[in-house]
Amino acid sequence: MALIRWTATCLSSLGFFPSSNPRLALHRRSFSRFPRRPLPPSTSRSESGDPVSSKVVLKEMEFPELEKWVQSYGFRSGQAMMLWKCLYGNNSWAHCYDELTGLKKEFRKMISENAILKALSVKEILTASDGTRKILFSLKDAQVIETVVIPCSRGRTTVCVSSQVGCAMNCQFCYTGRMGLRKHLSTAEIVEQAVFARRLFSSEFGSITNVVFMGMGEPLHNIDNVIKAAAIMVDEQGLHFSPRKVTVSTSGLVPQLKRFLCESDCALAVSLNATTDEVRNWIMPINRKYNLSLLLETLREELCSKHKYKVLFEYVMLAGVNDSAEDAKRLVELVRGIPCKINLISFNPHNGSHFKPTPEEKMIEFRNILAEAGCVVFLRLSRGDDRMAACGQLGEPGDVQLPLLHVPEQFQMAV
Repeated sequence: MALIRWTATCLSSLGFFPSSNPRLALHRRSFSRFPRRPLPPSTSRSESGDPVSSKVVLKEMEFPELEKWVQSYGFRSGQAMMLWKCLYGNNSWAHCYDELTGLKKEFRKMISENAILKALSVKEILTASDGTRKILFSLKDAQVIETVVIPCSRGRTTVCVSSQVGCAMNCQFCYTGRMGLRKHLSTAEIVEQAVFARRLFSSEFGSITNVVFMGMGEPLHNIDNVIKAAAIMVDEQGLHFSPRKVTVSTSGLVPQLKRFLCESDCALAVSLNATTDEVRNWIMPINRKYNLSLLLETLREELCSKHKYKVLFEYVMLAGVNDSAEDAKRLVELVRGIPCKINLISFNPHNGSHFKPTPEEKMIEFRNILAEAGCVVFLRLSRGDDRMAACGQLGEPGDVQLPLLHVPEQFQMAV
């Protein structure tokens, strides 16, 4: 008899028998007959001995994951959608439990006990003379990333998000590249940059319409989190950006580029910046692994199966290095057969760089050669450069910096 009572007690503790515990009562309303009971939040220790919360970060999850998580606590799928819209839709963009309006009290209580709503904290906001805003965000480990919000008089406002702290690519014209790679950003840390942009500036600038992954880091070096973050951004019940208005940039990581084109409908931008392997090997060391021929042939092959899809080529113009008429003519031949647009970008100076920007009149001449050959080409003006918020100016290298590479002899006069 004692054995029977002991067995019954064990089974009851596992949730097989009725209980007056309200938490178990919630579980009995779940979709499965004997649902798995979620483990309660606990506290572990990091290597340094500091406590680490086991709470889930809600913005790490796409909706199917969030739905399963909500259901695991005995709540309905519809409540998961209401939570999703509190995080991303209905102009609410909740960052604290009090902002979870419309959710039932017991549901909010469960979330407060088991989840984290916010992954970033605003450290500082800088305003450039042209209205561009640079947001400095603090991460949980006290590292800092930078995000740029660029308003436009034509009703388009763009948020430029970071995907890493620092960058491993060591592009010679990029300030972020001086930092080296310090860490990948999580999905939540990427998504929340867009959420903050809407929270902070929608009332001032109107709708934030575009996202570009052109901030700190090489996005495809952090491809898992970037693809997941982009999927959350374009979710129709959430932030609802158009996939064609979410652009992921890469310096040319070919295997990851192929995966991105296969798995995501978002736009792709490729930083080209040179028309010969000799120059690109110098200014973009990734070219030594994936050269121009491999990169461009991969794009030709992959874009054959993507209907009405155009890649955006970015071309930072460096005086005396890649801005000659011969470069323009080579560029026409390099992109031939690839559905594309070309952005010509003025180099934005920063400490430690020896490059100089191409004069505007020469940029126009370069553009005209491309346009006359039938290329779709735009001049992209600098925005926010007086606050180090322009293309290639983000980050803070600090005392430890990646080395500048040897300048080829024929370009030593240019730098």
